[in-house]
Amino acid sequence: MTKPKRQDRPASLWSDALYDLRRRPMFIVSVALIAILLVMSLWPSLFASIDPFDPKTCELATARQGPSAGHIFGRDNLGCDVYARTIYGARNSIVIGITTMIVTAVIGGLLGLIAGTRGGAVDTVSSRITEIFFAIPWILGSLLITATFRDADLGIWIVVIALAVLSWPMTFRIMRAAVITARSQDFVVAARALGAGQGRIMFRHLLPNALAPVIVVSTINLGGFIAAEAALSFLGVGVQSPNISWGLMIADARNRFLEAPLPLFFPALFLSITVLAFIMLGDAVRDALDPKLR
Repeated sequence: MTKPKRQDRPASLWSDALYDLRRRPMFIVSVALIAILLVMSLWPSLFASIDPFDPKTCELATARQGPSAGHIFGRDNLGCDVYARTIYGARNSIVIGITTMIVTAVIGGLLGLIAGTRGGAVDTVSSRITEIFFAIPWILGSLLITATFRDADLGIWIVVIALAVLSWPMTFRIMRAAVITARSQDFVVAARALGAGQGRIMFRHLLPNALAPVIVVSTINLGGFIAAEAALSFLGVGVQSPNISWGLMIADARNRFLEAPLPLFFPALFLSITVLAFIMLGDAVRDALDPKLR
């Protein structure tokens, strides 16, 4: 039996994109890296399960020791195992990035869908509000929010709030522009002529056809959110001890970098790989969803 050719299968944007993605080495590599990182964040004990790899076991007398059989990444300034802390630090960094991405995609996407569909005063007011948020310097606004609510006992969620509050307008603009383009298409005009309600047109016709650019930008932004969390933690207003994150590890190791570079090098390496993996995934998805780039 011969395998059916691609052109014999029902064609759609998503099926064509999936077919194209499976043949992109960049997509395969990025998905493999992300899968490993997700497993690491969900079940860190799989990678650091024996006693020497306890992230909270610290011996000050062994501070800044180099790699050894029991501590393959060496020890940090407090004598903690760098390997264990790097593995366990993935959880907070990735959870913050994914949660922020979901919140910004839902809020910005929903508001952009409503503004683009309704138009008129709703669109005008929504656009002016997003411009106010765009006028706020991103790093200054994040520092202000996290520093203000630092003592509110919100844990890592204050970082999510700070990043989401200042990042949803980008998703709003992308969704709004995609909806405005789609609402003038023939299938929307036909649905409206057949008596379809505003809600049906919005969620059944406009949303599926405007979702692709939002997925692309959200995937790329996810890597940026992880890097932003590291920056805020490095500045002392993000994740706080006794929690562990890569940014916090980098901040703790910076003062003795020349004396002991490994406690800074390894979390920075994992952070860079994670950000690069999500950016590669976003680029691959963008190329697959945009027929002009194929």
